[in-house]
Amino acid sequence: MAGSESQKFSLQQVLDSFKLCLSPHKDVYLEHYVSGWRGLVKFLNSLGSIFGFISKDAVSKIQILVNFMKGESGSEYVTVQSMVKYELNNQLVDVDKKGIYPESGCRTLLRLHRALRWLELFLDRLRTSSENDKTSVMCREAYNESLANHHPFMIRKAAGMAFLAIPGRAAFFDVMNVGPPERVVAVLGEALPLISEVYQITEELYTKHNLHDLP
Repeated sequence: MAGSESQKFSLQQVLDSFKLCLSPHKDVYLEHYVSGWRGLVKFLNSLGSIFGFISKDAVSKIQILVNFMKGESGSEYVTVQSMVKYELNNQLVDVDKKGIYPESGCRTLLRLHRALRWLELFLDRLRTSSENDKTSVMCREAYNESLANHHPFMIRKAAGMAFLAIPGRAAFFDVMNVGPPERVVAVLGEALPLISEVYQITEELYTKHNLHDLP
């Protein structure tokens, strides 16, 4: 029973992780970023296999980052900023698209960064939705504004089909595990600005170092 409890999604846990994500100087702590993503993976998995194509990739990317954080150069992977600086200074990023370092920390985080934008947009639509709004439309719109720009046609097509089968608004609110709908809306209202700030800081860092197109 304890195992199933630990697998349950908790919106509060995601909120707590992203609250801890930023240092006073607005550096992004990788430990808490990864923790927040672990919570988001539970959210995706709690809705069945529909989002499997995203959650499985996220799990593998999380593990790559954890391996870096626990590795011999772990002290360089405390924040996103320190990771980017270390990998660029040591030519560990495939900036010139030569097919080297396919699992660099910078490339790995970029994939999670893109998916985080999709979830942020989708959850914000859920937060401001009414009972009659279709979650499939919200999800598709959020996807088209974010991840779709980085996915090949076949994945976009499969995603579009998957979104048609997603549960309704009430089911989404239920898996949040924070209480009645008004409480869900309140916690989302607290969590989303934090997620958005982490996303924006990462976005600006990647723009500054020209890392958005890592293959």
